[in-house]
Amino acid sequence: MTIKSLISSLGRLLAIRRDEWWIAAVAAVVSALLNALTIARYFTPFTQLSDNYRRLFVKTFHISGFDPLTYEAVSAWDTAYNVYRHPLLAFFMYPLYLVNRLLMWLTGANCVQFVVAVVLVVSAVYSALMLYRILHELVGIVRGEALLLVVMYFSFAYVMLAVMVPDHFALSMTVLLTTIYACGRRQQQGRPLSKAETVVMFVVTAGISLNNGIKTFLAALFTSGRRFFGWRYLLLAVALPSALMWGFARWEYRHFVWPKEMARKEAKAKAHPLPKGGKIAPQTTYNANSAHTPQPSHSAPGQKPSSNTVTPIMQGEFMRWTDISTSRPLSVRENLFGEAIQLHRDHLLGDVLRTRPTIVSYRSVMNYLVELAIVVLFVLGIVAGWRSRLLWTVLAFFAADMVLHVGMGFGLNEIYIMAPHFIYAIPIAIGFLFRRFTSNATLQTAVASIAAFLWIYNGYLITSYLI
Repeated sequence: MTIKSLISSLGRLLAIRRDEWWIAAVAAVVSALLNALTIARYFTPFTQLSDNYRRLFVKTFHISGFDPLTYEAVSAWDTAYNVYRHPLLAFFMYPLYLVNRLLMWLTGANCVQFVVAVVLVVSAVYSALMLYRILHELVGIVRGEALLLVVMYFSFAYVMLAVMVPDHFALSMTVLLTTIYACGRRQQQGRPLSKAETVVMFVVTAGISLNNGIKTFLAALFTSGRRFFGWRYLLLAVALPSALMWGFARWEYRHFVWPKEMARKEAKAKAHPLPKGGKIAPQTTYNANSAHTPQPSHSAPGQKPSSNTVTPIMQGEFMRWTDISTSRPLSVRENLFGEAIQLHRDHLLGDVLRTRPTIVSYRSVMNYLVELAIVVLFVLGIVAGWRSRLLWTVLAFFAADMVLHVGMGFGLNEIYIMAPHFIYAIPIAIGFLFRRFTSNATLQTAVASIAAFLWIYNGYLITSYLI
């Protein structure tokens, strides 16, 4: 496949069709209003110019456990993210940094919130469109039911939050839904992915967050079937891109991160010299909840760090971020299918690295009934669509994150933060239930009621927190 044909295919994929413009418009307006809440909350401090944007943003921004590192990268470009987890994300942000620098020069203020908000609105629009296309074109349900499930999906708490906070999750959600749609079309047509297509998808998805690359390969496996295991495909589309991505991350660390770490250590040593013959006992502090941005606890100055420390499976460069001490059943109930979908009133949008406990319970039994209804619909949808290769692809994505977060414990304490990486599995599975029971008024009413409740409930809590 030539570069020209790749660009042409991408253009057709991203083109908004005539009958989709109103969907895009509604998604844009809703997302813009959500972003307006964030902008208004932090407008005064974040429009100021600074010589240390990282300190300004990390100290000031507090919405759950989301990191404002994108604000830093777009204000004063640097590899602000963990380079092993997000190897290309800082480079994807570089054009935005140039735009923001121009706006700084023109206005004398930091316009980073507005620049990032545009990206978040575009992400919301394409996430809505891709999910709608998956449900209508690939699952095969009618337009009204597809739109109903899109509305329900964006009522989920951490989907709503993802498109209004300066983290990477909205971007990940968009590229993963686009991957599912693109591969689902190929499955429908009986056409495998080419090596070039797989490489491009891997670079984009894994460049944003490395674990997304695993999902790209899973999508390629379910789309290409046995051809995936051909030695040329495995070598050129899987092994070589993976090795190059990892090699680039290592180079990025040595070139950008390591010199700064050494400079900080030297500055600290000069500021606090040891007495002659003195030694510092090695100390290691670990909080599993920093898994979305692996680093020591980033509590703001003057705040006590969270006591939610956990026990890793073993020590090591990456295994130290695992967790064997957090209760899986409680975290699944209160966080995975709880906080990710319905916010808890207590410790509202608190950060587990600061004061929020790992497990928070709902005040009302109503919240548990809504959670139970969603889980039951999810399971019934899986049963209804069990023979679909598309659903297998989506569930493979879901299972990959469950192994990573629930099984090994990476970020288990705040698994709700990672919800945009996998929670689209719920509306897609329910879509197969809609297909099995066409135009079922009871099912439509149930989903519409859940969506309405979540929009009111989550919308009220988010608004009350930010205003």
